[in-house]
Amino acid sequence: QVQLMESGGGSVQAGGSLRLSCVASTSNEYCMGWFRQAPGKDRDVIAVISPAGGTRSPDSMKGRFAISRDNLKSTIYLHMSSLNVEDTAKYFCGTYQRDAGPRCPLTPHAYNIWGPGTQVTVSG
Repeated sequence: QVQLMESGGGSVQAGGSLRLSCVASTSNEYCMGWFRQAPGKDRDVIAVISPAGGTRSPDSMKGRFAISRDNLKSTIYLHMSSLNVEDTAKYFCGTYQRDAGPRCPLTPHAYNIWGPGTQVTVSG
């Protein structure tokens, strides 16, 4: 079973940027995505990406977040900019281990393998 490991989190000032990485333990030809969860809240989708590089994200996450994928490195990335205190959360990557075609699901519950997460804290 593939294992995922996130990195790149940390503390940043409001307005700053971060790039998160998620490495899979083996080549992973399935949908992958970035999600986040703040204390006491549900896990929310940020963006998902298909094996071919097609991306989807909810309208609320478009503009400041960009997902990308390097299949040779079995890695996905999340580029985050103009961060604000409301972006403070634990960020997770997940993979949907089924053939979803070009449209990866946006529902967090569809993703069945998760990394341990990386904390992002934005201070004002």
